[in-house]
Amino acid sequence: MAKSLTSHRPVLAVTLKLSALFLFTSMSALVKVLSEDFPPGELVFFRSLFAIPIIIIWLIARGELAQGFVVKKPMGHFWRGVLGTTAMGLTFTGLSLLPLPEVTAIGYATPIFTLILAAVMLGERIRMIRIGAVALGLFGVLIMVWPRLGSTEMETAATIGALCVLAATIARSFVQIHIRQLVQVDHPAAIVFYFCVTGTLLSGLTAFWGWTMPTWEQATILIAVGLTGGVAQILVTSSYRFGQASMLAPYDYTTMLFAIVIGYIWFDELPTIAILIGAALVITGNVVVIWREHQLGLERGKARSVTDPKA
Repeated sequence: MAKSLTSHRPVLAVTLKLSALFLFTSMSALVKVLSEDFPPGELVFFRSLFAIPIIIIWLIARGELAQGFVVKKPMGHFWRGVLGTTAMGLTFTGLSLLPLPEVTAIGYATPIFTLILAAVMLGERIRMIRIGAVALGLFGVLIMVWPRLGSTEMETAATIGALCVLAATIARSFVQIHIRQLVQVDHPAAIVFYFCVTGTLLSGLTAFWGWTMPTWEQATILIAVGLTGGVAQILVTSSYRFGQASMLAPYDYTTMLFAIVIGYIWFDELPTIAILIGAALVITGNVVVIWREHQLGLERGKARSVTDPKA
């Protein structure tokens, strides 16, 4: 019998997840610093390119390199790459125009939009509890974005930044739906690997619109962005080997704490009251969805134990 690659080690799972989230937030801070001198496409290129060697080493260590190269739906990976690269580029644009905590807070809307798209595109049923959670989350998004949209000058940098981050959030929701379909036929290792490859190729095309030649110091930071993102991706993936998704999901919101601390120390930024209230509502809506999914999982488990005499 093959040895299971998973085990229940909650402390290790939480440690890996928090480490990954801190690295993702730190990577965003590095991108924000670089965005003053480099276009988003160039930043996405380095983020994707230098994550590839980290991921390859990880796949070799796990003995999954072969699975990482084999795909059954190549066009599915292409479109996942297009959507993911677009979301990353829009997020990096937002980071150049908005405070780090604000970008982080608006990004929390991804699960809310994913739930809506799952109902529309996959036909998943949404009951009253989750409908209420979605409504609460959307209201929170409106509170966060409205001050930017309410500006008398629609062409202001902050307004454009808010729209970019909101569009990135919706694009990531499409990515989540796409991944749900891809994992049914292809190995997760392939999904991670080919996203980095596709992201590198697509963002590389933006060189025709003009890139900035980095100094040695800037090149070091650009490489660090890719390496940090690759390591963070591995850590967050590994965390799910040792803990259930429902247990780990609420820790995603520690990124707001990381963003506030890093934003204040590094950029002298603090979130507004509107951002804090809106983020709290979105987080509450997401936590309700997580709780409901957990309850449904328990109910399905009980039903199986009744119908399956071997359970």
